[in-house]
Amino acid sequence: MLIETHGQQMDVTPALREYVETKLGRLSRLYDPPLQVRTQLSIDKPDHVAEATVSVAGKTLHTDARAVDMYAAIDLLADKLDRMLVKEKKKMIDQHRRGGNPVRDGEFG
Repeated sequence: MLIETHGQQMDVTPALREYVETKLGRLSRLYDPPLQVRTQLSIDKPDHVAEATVSVAGKTLHTDARAVDMYAAIDLLADKLDRMLVKEKKKMIDQHRRGGNPVRDGEFG
């Protein structure tokens, strides 16, 4: 699992970087590698903003979270990503069980 952490007009301290890696590292239990996560931390006064873009299985998922402090924003972001990846994995499993051809199944067209 590759986690990149960047700051927008702020310095990302080693403590913040480690916290992001710890919180988002649990996402690896949902998907087999390669899972790439790019996080961006910024301050939009008065809120702290944490954004993440996840590349998984040919798809790109994006979400953000705002909170009073950066650690709370990272916690919210990790929870949102967890829910998104569980939902995406469920979609993949359901499509596989259906046969995987949405055109044949009448979903499109």
